[in-house]
Parts: sequence; structure tokens; C-alpha cells
Amino acid sequence: MIDFRYHLVSLIAVFLAVALGIVIGTTQLNGPLTTNLQGQVSNLQQDKRELEGQTQQLQSRLNDVGGFEEAVGPTLVQNTLADRSVVLVIGNNDVPADVVEGITALLGAAGATVTGSVRLTSDYSDPQSETNLQGYLAGPGLPPGVTLPPDTEDTGKMVASVLAQVLMVPGAGDAGAGTTPDQTATSSVLAGLEELGALSSDTSSVSPADFAVFLTAGAFPSQDAEARNASLVQLVTALDRQGSGAVVAGDTASTGDGGLVAAIRGDATVSPAVSTVDNVDTAAGRVSTVLAAAAEGRDTSGAYGTGEDAQPVPPPAR
Repeated sequence: MIDFRYHLVSLIAVFLAVALGIVIGTTQLNGPLTTNLQGQVSNLQQDKRELEGQTQQLQSRLNDVGGFEEAVGPTLVQNTLADRSVVLVIGNNDVPADVVEGITALLGAAGATVTGSVRLTSDYSDPQSETNLQGYLAGPGLPPGVTLPPDTEDTGKMVASVLAQVLMVPGAGDAGAGTTPDQTATSSVLAGLEELGALSSDTSSVSPADFAVFLTAGAFPSQDAEARNASLVQLVTALDRQGSGAVVAGDTASTGDGGLVAAIRGDATVSPAVSTVDNVDTAAGRVSTVLAAAAEGRDTSGAYGTGEDAQPVPPPAR
């Protein structure tokens, strides 16, 4: 008769056999398996070193190209904006300081006078700021000669119109073409909007100009991107119409969802009139920005840079 002890001994024997098989199998396989794994790791390390070397070579070539573009930039833009003036509008705090400095230097090399720099805050395009802006527009703060558009109650469009009137010298074909707006009016409007937290002046003074270069970077969060970009597009459009032209220059991120460059290029009404550049964070993009402003003076607008359907550089003057 088979009792419990027999079953117990049988189970123990089975487990011992399995354990012994695992030990023997592992011992037999351990050497070749370890060698194989070590070989694969060694190959991956070698591939990694080769890729790092290739990356360094490509980065070095890219730096050489960027250095060349930086060096020839002033020559490429020389006298393209002679005796003209440009005001800089910085759309957000993500725009790097070296981009602003680089654009300013190239505009100088092109013969242009940079009349000042205005920086918009997040409150400018924030729908929550609409009440404060409406109070300013309806109050006694607007200087004489600055009027609100009669055909709209859109706050963004009204603020854009007011700013354009004090920042831009009317272009050819406009009433009062070539007549510089009163400097007192410019200072008053900028001070009023600065008090509301909508903008600030990056320079000690800001004067009206022929052209506007609007610098942007990155994109707005998806939840309020449409409303914020709509406000900025209204401003860019107003600057372009009031003066001799406007250029919006941003980085690659600004061509994606929520980016201002993408918003302008996607607007069939605005894109034919306002030039855009999508690589202003590179030397080539900064050159293109200056040349695009010069092309605006010839009534030529376009999309420039490395993005889809963009021309590499603006067309040369004929």
C-alpha cells in the first residue's frame, strides 16, 4: 500500500531532478551565452562611438556653415534698407536675446534705423485682459489724432489699430503717406498699455517706423492658442497695412500647432500680405528676415525658411 511518505519522497525526487537539470543546463550554456552577450555589448559600444564621431563631424560642419553665414550676413543685406526705419515687436519672452541682437545688427548693416523695441506680455493676448483693454480704449487716455476703427467692436482689432497708428509711418498709397505720427502720441499709447501690463518698452524710446519686424518663438498651449494667436495676427495685420510692410520671424516651434508663424501661414487672407520666416534662430534666418523686410518695400511677401512650402530665402531685388 502506497502511503503519504511515498508520495512525498517522489515529489522531492522530481524537484531535485528539475533543479539538477537547471543547474547542469545553465552551466553548459553559461559560457557561450555570456560570450555572445559580451560580443553584442562590445559591438553596440563600438557603434555608439562611431555615431558620436559622426555627430561631432556633422556639428562641426554645421558650425562652419553658421559661422560663414554670420560672417557674410552684413554683406548680403548691405544697403537693402538704406534710409528706411524698422520697429521691433517681440511677441514673447521665449525669443532669445541673441536673436534680437543679431536682427538689430543686421538691420543696421542694411542701412536701416531701428526706432525701438516693444515687448508684448502674455496679458496682451489673454482673453481675460479684454475688460481692462476695453476700459482704456473707451476712456480719455487715447491721444488726439488716434482713432478707433468704426466698423468693429472687437477689442483685439481695436488695440491693434491703435498700436499700428502710433508705431508705423503710413506707407505709400495710404492717407498721410510718409507723415510720421506724433511722438507724443506714441509715448502716450505705449505708456497706457504698459500700465495695464500688456507690453513694455525694451529700449529707452520707441518711435514710429516704416517697417515692423515681429519676433516670436515657440507656441501657445493648445487650450488658448487659437484666441491668443488671433489677437497677434490682428496686430501684425494692422502693422502691415498701416506701414510699408511687416515680417513675422520665428523658430521651428512657431510653425507647429499653436505657433504664430503657423497661424499666419494657415490664414489665406493674411499669408499673402505678411512675410514669415521660420528659422530666425539661425544666421541664415536672420538674413532672410532683413531681406524679407526689404522685399516688403517692393510689395513682395512670402514664406521663407526651412518649413514646408517655404522658399529658402527672399527673392533678390531687381
